[in-house]
Amino acid sequence: MNQGAVGGKLQLEWQSMELHHRSTSNSIIVPVHNSECWLDECLKSVWEQDFKGTMELSIFNDASKDGSAEIIEKWKIKLEEVGVSVIIGTNDSSQPRGVGFAKNQAVIQSSGTYLCFLDSDDVMMPQRVRLQHQVAIQHPNSIIGCQVRREPLDSTERYTRWINNLTQEQLLTQVFTSHGPTVIMPTWFCSREWFFHVGRFDEGGKGVPEDLLFFYEHLQKGGGVFRVDHCLLLYRYHPQAATHSVLEGTIWNHRVRFLEDRVLSSWTSFTIWNAGKQGKKLYRSLSPANQKKVTAFCDVDEKKITKGFYTYEESEERPKPKIPVCHFRDATPPFVICVKLDLTGGAFETNLGTLNLKEGMDYYHFN
Repeated sequence: MNQGAVGGKLQLEWQSMELHHRSTSNSIIVPVHNSECWLDECLKSVWEQDFKGTMELSIFNDASKDGSAEIIEKWKIKLEEVGVSVIIGTNDSSQPRGVGFAKNQAVIQSSGTYLCFLDSDDVMMPQRVRLQHQVAIQHPNSIIGCQVRREPLDSTERYTRWINNLTQEQLLTQVFTSHGPTVIMPTWFCSREWFFHVGRFDEGGKGVPEDLLFFYEHLQKGGGVFRVDHCLLLYRYHPQAATHSVLEGTIWNHRVRFLEDRVLSSWTSFTIWNAGKQGKKLYRSLSPANQKKVTAFCDVDEKKITKGFYTYEESEERPKPKIPVCHFRDATPPFVICVKLDLTGGAFETNLGTLNLKEGMDYYHFN
């Protein structure tokens, strides 16, 4: 076969793939591992979507040992009856490969122009795909999230308030907190093209914060973050959730490195707001170059302020570094704030408000 013919053949293949991708508008991406308790409700919510365009469901069953496979087969028939094609991938080995792997596989086997991520224990509201799709078209390089309702309602109240009430600016400035991504992964909606531009989920398995790492990579590549201000997901809390297998220390280290990269690298000096345990822990976690930029700790606790300074006992340097501790009103911005939000009955927020500072310029939260 001559080269022109090969080129022509490839061109045709690309075109047919392009058409395939263009015609299949949205792929709902569902990783599954032993999800029989919730899967019925989850897949029913796919069936109930009011989106009028083309939609497919891409499920990857990661070595489930329960009745998940049967539930998937049952819904495959129902969904295909209403014109939603269903792609099912499986890992048939005895060991699950982990949620990062399962999500990547579900994406790879799918064909939609847009990807709508859904966890197998969560439930979508009927308008989710339609509303997020509208926003995604306008913001092709962004991750689109939404507001959520927690189930049970009283679990993680502070976290839920945070998810639902961040301003558009804060979706980009509050990315260093212990809460993780400012739009949570089970609400993510983005273009397929952008997903592959960012890379894919880390496949390290249990203990890897794959959504946080993807989110950071997304921001590093200049990606935007938007939220549809409607509650479009019932977000379930239960002890088996994969989130609980990630070690806090692992997340802490990723957050510190990201803060150093994105913020501290352009600051010549700064103050750590909190002379207690969290503030000192942050100081000790910084690179030596960034430790030298810390001009002071600030606080409201008279006892800490009276002491006057914090001595870095673990330091190799002689004399050991001594960092002044002052009242927050006497401190110099910019600040890295290590005080937990929404915990002091508004006292901390009021104090911060009196300084008339701009978040994302004069301070960042690292709580």
